[in-house]
Amino acid sequence: MTDPFQARTTFEGPDGSCGMYRLQKLQEDGVAEISRLPISIRMLLEAALRNCDGYLVREEDVVNLAKWQQTSPTGVEIPFLPARVVLQDFTGVPCVVDLAAMRDGMKELGGDASKINPLIPVDLVIDHSIQVDVFGTPEALERNVEIEFQRNRERYEFLRWGQQAFQNLRVIPPNTGIVHQVNLEYLAKSVFVGEDEHGPVAYPDTLVGTDSHTTMINGLGVLGWGVGGIEAEAAMLGQPLYMLLPEVIGVRLVGRLPTGATATDLVLRVTEMLRAEGVVGKFVEFFGPGVAAMTLADRATIANMAPEYGATMGFFGVDQETLRYLRATGRPEKQVALVEAYMKAQGLFCEAPEQELDYTKVLELDLNEIEPSLAGPKRPQDRVPLRKMKESFETTLRAPLNQRGFALDDEAIQRTAKVEHNGQATEIGHGAVVIAAITSCTNTSNPSVMVGAGLLAKRAAEKGLSVQSYVKTSLAPGSRVVTEYLTRAGLTEPLAALRFHTVGYGCTTCIGNSGPLPEPVAQGGRGEGSRRCLGTEWKPKLRRSRQPAGQGQLSGQSTAGGRLRLGRSRRYRYGERAHRDGSGGQSRVPPRVVALAGGNQCHDRSVHGTGNVSHAVRNRHQHQ
Repeated sequence: MTDPFQARTTFEGPDGSCGMYRLQKLQEDGVAEISRLPISIRMLLEAALRNCDGYLVREEDVVNLAKWQQTSPTGVEIPFLPARVVLQDFTGVPCVVDLAAMRDGMKELGGDASKINPLIPVDLVIDHSIQVDVFGTPEALERNVEIEFQRNRERYEFLRWGQQAFQNLRVIPPNTGIVHQVNLEYLAKSVFVGEDEHGPVAYPDTLVGTDSHTTMINGLGVLGWGVGGIEAEAAMLGQPLYMLLPEVIGVRLVGRLPTGATATDLVLRVTEMLRAEGVVGKFVEFFGPGVAAMTLADRATIANMAPEYGATMGFFGVDQETLRYLRATGRPEKQVALVEAYMKAQGLFCEAPEQELDYTKVLELDLNEIEPSLAGPKRPQDRVPLRKMKESFETTLRAPLNQRGFALDDEAIQRTAKVEHNGQATEIGHGAVVIAAITSCTNTSNPSVMVGAGLLAKRAAEKGLSVQSYVKTSLAPGSRVVTEYLTRAGLTEPLAALRFHTVGYGCTTCIGNSGPLPEPVAQGGRGEGSRRCLGTEWKPKLRRSRQPAGQGQLSGQSTAGGRLRLGRSRRYRYGERAHRDGSGGQSRVPPRVVALAGGNQCHDRSVHGTGNVSHAVRNRHQHQ
């Protein structure tokens, strides 16, 4: 049984007539009112309608989705057949091993082993194996990649074999970028064209990925989320994923981000708000006039953090900004035209992002109220306004462990350690920065964040400031295009002047691959009384590093000039002495200033989504 609802029709695409399974047919036949459903529910419904065969997907599954009601119980189970699967190397290798084992089993049974293949497209991006072993030198990238290949040679040879042996499996090689940024900039199509018994048929790009932050792609209007390896393999082999019909929380965004506030500041507020609401197991869908004024890079930042605020997805619909981003990242014009034509014909295009649909509940957030913030040190929902950072830090040191503090007494707080490194001796105390990493796809996919970090480095270098010798610095772009636009903007050299050399293209510090601290620094962190807070780690994503570092903070501070309020709540103004200590000679930039660069963005929000390297993303990936 195929197409029991007689929903297949055609629309005019860039290459002429193309098939589609029209959702509105259900409304015309009186099944349910489709036009009021959340966009994310409509995408689930399209997948069910198109794949309805009476076996894997039954007619009642389609009806259950079509009759989704915002106030109904969520005990109804539905099947979901995604269009593709995205893997990273840690979780992808076992999947390929299982496929190889199935071929062995098929051969032992006397069958044709070559018939064992993924049934839908699978992309495996090698990005989780790079580690920051070498840093602070122009040779860091070359040396780290060399060490990476030495450590992982057998795995990489196996994956290369897998790409050649299996159909529908594509492997993105090491040193290309972070899986989610590669997905956003290159892999995602927004609309696929496949074949059924009647000819070409278009359908939305949907996926599951073996990484929690797969949700970053929701910023592009692509339905998808992270799953475990077993679920991913089931999808690869054409089996549906079963889930309870979700509630959908609508978040209405109004206003604009004020000068000095960033997408990182915004997502910290969103995380705080949604954690308080409780959205575990639910979809979150953003809409409102604030969405219309938001760049896609900022949307991707918010979508990326869905695991932090607990939702299955943080979804944005397809609109004109989506089409602009597809063009800016070098997608073929025919593909962009297909996306626009299909989404409009299917009723999935957001002509008016401020339109409110039938959501389970609607929350509202005024972007004008967003302020520079950090989060942590232990939970991403514990947002701290930057103006209260000193007070919060001092309170955390003394607070009991059951209040997410470190329970230090006055004597322990005063303890320090002497660090001798690179011929320099320095005394460090609680809160000293030992790892300063510009990393994480949450940030590296957003040009304003990276340009902001580069501008800060440029201003610091112009003032003759430098980084303390004991700080382990690193820059790990999420794709090659980041290096290209930083270089074109003249910001690579200032970053290198502060020892933020590129160390690799992949997940580094944000997944614990920061590599070992220099032994003198590690020894200082292990000193008596310093087990908890010496070696504070400031990173643009809240992840615990495999280091003796006690606190991590997620930062969204603006720093393209003007005034900073950091660390011990001293103020630093460009052009004035960094420490205001009255000492002569060259000042050093406090470690906090440089360490926060990864989470910083530019005051001038016009840098968002600049298209100066419009085709660089696609060209870079095609050349890998």
